[in-house]
Amino acid sequence: MDDQAMPLLEIKGLNAGYGMIPVLRDVSFTIGKGDLIALVGSNGAGKTTLIKTISGLIQPTAGDIILHGKSIVGRNSAEIVRMGVTQAPEGRRVFSGLTVEENLRLGAFTRTDKSARNLKESLETVYEYFPRLKERRKQLVGTMSGGEQQMCAIGRALMGRPQLLMIDELSLGLAPIIVESLLDILAQIHARGTTILLVEQDASVALGFCQRAVVLETGSIAYTGTAVDLLSDGKLVKSYLG
Repeated sequence: MDDQAMPLLEIKGLNAGYGMIPVLRDVSFTIGKGDLIALVGSNGAGKTTLIKTISGLIQPTAGDIILHGKSIVGRNSAEIVRMGVTQAPEGRRVFSGLTVEENLRLGAFTRTDKSARNLKESLETVYEYFPRLKERRKQLVGTMSGGEQQMCAIGRALMGRPQLLMIDELSLGLAPIIVESLLDILAQIHARGTTILLVEQDASVALGFCQRAVVLETGSIAYTGTAVDLLSDGKLVKSYLG
């Protein structure tokens, strides 16, 4: 298979959980290069567990995760970030006692090309997407609003120069107008070639924005296909998304 035809990421028969508590059961789907894909499902469906497993924060008990045609099971999270997968985690997880720019620079920690010039170029790219962060680059992140902290979390993930950007619960605790502005920025990021996996409990937000959808129900895949087809099938929406 040539590089163009090869999926960016393949999940094959994945099982994972916490200790003796299983969460994911036989999860399989692919993410193609350039995809804009929504991962949706009710609270507790296993969405966050899945992206933690992709990121290497949780090791699977069965199955495989294949990135660029190579298994990444057993690799640590720093290696996986270096290979091109980053995330903006649920709840932002910014460092409140550090400035905006200090938080952003931490996103480049695993990079091998950390020359002053390269980091400056990456910072300027983030500031182009998020002008407010540039205005407040010396401000402590803990003094910023939830929306600004979400910008910082996404910007920090972008500093890793990802091919796959995963965002967990973008809309959590944010006003709809702020979510809409963040989605506009994500559309710009996607248009420049970054593959995006948007993890959302608010299905209307994710499905209205993304092209493809994966629905998790109690740790198993309930649907994969286009977001439009899912939204147009009232029975599916009612069964899986409430």
